[in-house]
Amino acid sequence: MKQWIKAFTVLLVLAWSAPTMAWWWDSTPSDYTDTRYPVVLVHGMFGFDSIVGVDYWYGIAEDLRRYGADVYTTQVPALDSTIARGEALLPQVASIAAIHGKVNLIGHSHGGPTARYIARVRPDLVASVTSVGSPHKGSPVADLIYGSPAESLAASLGDALGGLIDLLSGGGYNQDLRSSLYSLTAEGSAEFNRFAPAGIPTTACGQGAYSANGVRFYSWGGTGVLTNAFDPSDALLGTTSLAFGFSANDGLVGRCSNHFGRVIRDNYFMNHLDEVNQALGLHSLFETDPKTVYLQQANRLRNAGL
Repeated sequence: MKQWIKAFTVLLVLAWSAPTMAWWWDSTPSDYTDTRYPVVLVHGMFGFDSIVGVDYWYGIAEDLRRYGADVYTTQVPALDSTIARGEALLPQVASIAAIHGKVNLIGHSHGGPTARYIARVRPDLVASVTSVGSPHKGSPVADLIYGSPAESLAASLGDALGGLIDLLSGGGYNQDLRSSLYSLTAEGSAEFNRFAPAGIPTTACGQGAYSANGVRFYSWGGTGVLTNAFDPSDALLGTTSLAFGFSANDGLVGRCSNHFGRVIRDNYFMNHLDEVNQALGLHSLFETDPKTVYLQQANRLRNAGL
C-alpha cells in the first residue's frame, strides 16, 4: 500500500512538473518572442484575466515575456455576444495601439471571433489575429443547448457563474449566456462570418485567406479530450464531447471549426482547457507543452515582422 501511494505521488508530481523540468538546458534565445507589436490575449467564454492569483492564460504571458514579448491581458464579458465582447475589447486595443502602433491579437475559444471583430471594424489597429480552439463555424454543444428545454435553466446558472467570475476578477460587465450561446451556434457563427468573412475557409475543412486589409490570420487547435488523469476538468469535457459523435474535437470545438486563416495545426492532443494550459498546467505529458506553442507562434510573428 505504501509503495502504491509513493508511486501515485511521483506520478502526480511528474504531471505538474515534467513540462518545466528542462529549464536547465533551455537554449531559447532571449529575444525569441520579441515581436514588433505587443501580444494581446483575449479570453473565451467564462473567461477572466486573473482570479485569486490564478491566470486564465496559466503561465503563458510570463513565458512570452521571459523571451522578449510585450504582453497585455484583456478582459471582456465572460458571457455575451461576439459583437458585445468585441465592443468591450475595442477601447482596450485602441489604448494599447496608441502606444505601440498596432497589436497582435491572440484569442482563445470565443476570444477568437471577438478578436476578429476588432480586425473587421478597426484593421488599422491590428497586425495579426491568432485564434486558438475557436468555433468559427459554431459548436454542436451550443446548438444542443440553445433553444432547448434546458436553455432557461442553463442561462440562469450560467449568468450566475459568469457574474461570480466577473465579480472575482473585477470586470464590471453584465453577463448574457443566451447571447453567448447563440453566437457560438452554427447559425450565429454563420451570421457573424457574413459580417466578418476574412480568414474563414470557404470549404468545409480548408484554410482561409492568410491575410486581409493588412492583417495576418493564424489558427491552431486540439482534438484531445481526456488528456490527463489528474485533471478534474477532463470529465466535464468528456461529457460535452459526446455532442460531436465520432467527429474529432477538443471537448467543445470541432477540428474543422477551429480553422481560420493559416492553420498552424488543428490536432494537438489537447482539450479545450489544455489550449490555455489549464487546469493549473495539467495536460498530456505526451504532447507539446501548450506554453511552447504560444512561444512558437510569437516567434513566427517576430520572423514575419509583426
